[in-house]
Amino acid sequence: MGKLNYRVVIFILALIFGVVFSIPSLVQSDSGKKITLGLDLQGGLHMLLGIKSEEAIKSSLKSTLSTAKFALDKKDIVIDAIEIEEDRASFEVVDEDDLQIAVAAIKVLLKEAQVETNKNRISIILPSKELEKIRLRAIDQAVETIRNRLNQFGLAEPTVAKQGKDKILVEVPGIKSAQDEQRIRDLIAKQAHLVQMAVDEDRADHVNDMSEAEAKKYGDVILKDVKNPQIKYLLREIPILDGAMITDAKAIYDQNGNPIITFVLNGQGSKIFAKFTEKAAPNDARLAIVLDNQVYSAPHIKERIGGGRGQISGGFTINEANDIAIALRSGALLAPVFVMEKRSVGPSLGKDSIIASSIALIGGFILVFIFMILYYGAAGLIADVALIGNLFLIIAIMSLFGATLTLPGMAGIVLTVGMAVDANVIINERIRELLSEGKSVAKAIEDGYSNAFTAIWDANVTTLIASTLLFFYGTGPIKGFAVTMTIGILASMLTAILGTHGLYQMLLPKIKKDKLGFWFGIKGVK
Repeated sequence: MGKLNYRVVIFILALIFGVVFSIPSLVQSDSGKKITLGLDLQGGLHMLLGIKSEEAIKSSLKSTLSTAKFALDKKDIVIDAIEIEEDRASFEVVDEDDLQIAVAAIKVLLKEAQVETNKNRISIILPSKELEKIRLRAIDQAVETIRNRLNQFGLAEPTVAKQGKDKILVEVPGIKSAQDEQRIRDLIAKQAHLVQMAVDEDRADHVNDMSEAEAKKYGDVILKDVKNPQIKYLLREIPILDGAMITDAKAIYDQNGNPIITFVLNGQGSKIFAKFTEKAAPNDARLAIVLDNQVYSAPHIKERIGGGRGQISGGFTINEANDIAIALRSGALLAPVFVMEKRSVGPSLGKDSIIASSIALIGGFILVFIFMILYYGAAGLIADVALIGNLFLIIAIMSLFGATLTLPGMAGIVLTVGMAVDANVIINERIRELLSEGKSVAKAIEDGYSNAFTAIWDANVTTLIASTLLFFYGTGPIKGFAVTMTIGILASMLTAILGTHGLYQMLLPKIKKDKLGFWFGIKGVK
């Protein structure tokens, strides 16, 4: 037997690597990194969500008004009688002498909007192109926000993808209990729209006798207390602060051991907060903390508050506080989402899929293994050794990256088995041809690999390009198929070409021309 060569050393190291890092996945150990099973294999939650894009437009108009009001407040321009319609927001300037100054300030600030006036009333109109942008942004932002929430929740490989123009597909593997399912649904659906709104102190005492229509006349809204719905608050409709200004949020315990949520505002939010509290403190005014249209607290402002920090208390459990903090960190949904379709995939269905796929994989592997030995002799056995190494490498690499194995992914592995052995079929056929032409064994092996490499390389590169495109443009199960195909192709280049070549070089002294039937499945060549 010849000496070890660098090809064999690399192959052995790759094989050891593959075996070691495959073990946690193969034995389903709790320690070490392992492959995560997809929704179709371990069961979980499947949902199709719709989005209320008209709410995104309304929210955008409110945000536009908030920005405009802050700019006008700087110029001491007072506005009133605020209204929000389908594509516009309007308000009255109390002092008509300030009208032109207000219009000029708004046009500079809101360049994308159209500004119209009627007497002392100013209307800010969003053009149709801008409305369409808001709708598209709402769905794209919802996909990204929901994905961030599920990732921060600690779930492995959730699938969140846009489906059509206005739907979102969500698949969360591993959700088995009804309690976990409800918690996930609440986390996904939570709009997490946090605003801080000033209490209308002039009319607050009459809130219980006031209708929604009457409140709207004064530019106010009536919202209920989250702890006690009997308690109502009359709030200025235009928020002082918006949740988009939050940079961080987390759940902690207060001095009494109750879970609360603390949040931090960005630079702009901190300035607005400090300016408002400075003006409100002498009047003992209140600032309501409002999350998803429910008032969590409305403390009196006693002094100017700097630093841009605040907190939300509402009798939370620690899980509720954590989930709200996650939602706030990942950002509010521009528009509410609702469940259009929901189904749970049971683990028994996933178990059946695993069994069926395993039978296909093992059965295919055994048949290929036997065929290679019967047809190519010892050369077939060398190819089989490379094939085993290939399978271990696929599992090991997927384990290290925490990849998700889906049913199409297992199909990708089965296909990779065929592609990996195909490279050795091409090589063995080239070697056979050269031996039949009277070449020496050493020359036949070297030229066989050299001649076969181009065909193998072209086939693998084109398949790799297709797999890469499937990964980037596919969703869910298609990505699983692309991942296993890509890893399998790269692994086969190492095992089927480099590894087997090294084994032939090491075994070359043992290969005799009068035993070519044993080595390559052909009769001896003179």
